[in-house]
Amino acid sequence: MTKDQKNEVIELLKEKFTQYNNFYVTNTESLSVDQIGKLRRACFNKQVEMKVAKNTLIKKALESLDAEKYSGVYESLNNVTALMFSENPKNPAVIISAFRKEGKKEKPELKAAFINGDIYSGDNQLIALTNIKTKEELIGDVIGLLQSPAKRVLAALLNQEDKTATAVVAEETTTTEAPATTSTDEVAPEA
Repeated sequence: MTKDQKNEVIELLKEKFTQYNNFYVTNTESLSVDQIGKLRRACFNKQVEMKVAKNTLIKKALESLDAEKYSGVYESLNNVTALMFSENPKNPAVIISAFRKEGKKEKPELKAAFINGDIYSGDNQLIALTNIKTKEELIGDVIGLLQSPAKRVLAALLNQEDKTATAVVAEETTTTEAPATTSTDEVAPEA
């Protein structure tokens, strides 16, 4: 690989790191070409970009952007590395988990994940990452929580309105019956 080609790869990686707030560093060593193809298709179907690059080029790209911000990722740059970029922080973890279950293998192995500025190191973090709620799920939860009290207030007001209407109808019925009874009682003692 020439120096110009290396610089092109570094620039491409820098673009990806700035474009996405979430990326996963995985170990795809010992996966066959067919398995890598299946993994790439799974990534494509979930809008996850998968890139394979040399560890030194990945490190240079990260260092040129912000050496301190990505410092926790450097130790995971060893062996064969595949990067997974995604807008949704959960999708790469779901893909890795599903791929493992399907093939009954332990690869691809999660080396590190960079999620909105936080670094998750090690394969033991995979289960936690599959349970992360996406932005859309969190917004839905908040809206549901906000709507719940409003629905209760509305239901109480409607229920109160129904009770008031029932009371008014009952009062009108009592009022029309009461004078008839009272007038009969008044007439009876005089006669």
